[in-house]
Amino acid sequence: MTLPAWLDKPWGDLTARLERLPHGILLSGPVGVGKRLLAEALAARLLCTDAKDGAPACGSCTGCRLRLAGTHPDLHVVVPEADMPEETAPARKSGKPSTQILIEQIRALQSSLELTAHMGGRRVVVIDPADAMNPFTANALLKLLEEPPRATHLLLVTSAPRRLLPTLRSRCQAWAIPQPEADAAGAWLAEAGGAGATRLSQLLGGSPLEAARLAGQGVGEALQRFEREVGAIGPNSDVIALAGSWEGWTKARDGLAAGIDMPRLSDWMLRWSWDLVASKCGVGVRYFDGQRQMMARLVERVPLAQLFDCYNQISQVRRSASHPLNMRLALEDMLLRYQRCLSSGNRP
Repeated sequence: MTLPAWLDKPWGDLTARLERLPHGILLSGPVGVGKRLLAEALAARLLCTDAKDGAPACGSCTGCRLRLAGTHPDLHVVVPEADMPEETAPARKSGKPSTQILIEQIRALQSSLELTAHMGGRRVVVIDPADAMNPFTANALLKLLEEPPRATHLLLVTSAPRRLLPTLRSRCQAWAIPQPEADAAGAWLAEAGGAGATRLSQLLGGSPLEAARLAGQGVGEALQRFEREVGAIGPNSDVIALAGSWEGWTKARDGLAAGIDMPRLSDWMLRWSWDLVASKCGVGVRYFDGQRQMMARLVERVPLAQLFDCYNQISQVRRSASHPLNMRLALEDMLLRYQRCLSSGNRP
């Protein structure tokens, strides 16, 4: 398992104290910086029987082969049902899979950990995201951290550590994984990312692993379409037709694969609007760096107050985007607000 270069330091610090690792470890940091990857690498190293000091798991011992096959009896991965592979997710009669870690999962984990380790060594639990627990579930996990079984390590992964119960955080040794430097992230994305991954990383404010994941779903191509079509909106553009085109996009195969929906489109529009404000202020765009020249041209004659008003209006649309009463009307409303903003600079 090869880790990105920016994880070398936390990996080195963790593996330097393998024999002194606490029972609870909290890995926190922004989305897409590799927290889960680091947790999996550490779990692999703890379960490996042949790795040398500081080296990653060997990949060939009995423990590594079982882990790679997904059948290691002493490795427990706890995630919401919505994040489980289809072949391992529990059967459901109806409804959507839960996005929360349920108390039943923690109770099942407790029962498993009451038994002796199958391989006679360490046991490792990876919980991701640890903040996807309600207070009852978190309290059940707290009992495990207060009275941990012997030679058991619980690795909690989260992008929102403040959502965890303070008592839960206090029982763990915290490791904050920072955002990688732009050069390191760019070099990794150039090698491992898909089409548009670098631009997606910028749109996300960093998060190279999340950008690479989204690029693999075709979101990079979707972002190119968004930039092209929003950038072409002018005072005389038919945004009603564009709203209809985007509604069809959300239902088309490529749109479904890329997760194109009202929340994503309104989020992109909000970031685009913010970059227009930044361009007008001369501070440089943040999310759509490749469109800085276009944006400078778009805002040349638009008053700054009007751009701020546009951002605030798109922000209102974004807040209700998860539950639009009518997607077509919501798209029309959003695009008309944006068009009126740009047209204000062309009025006599």
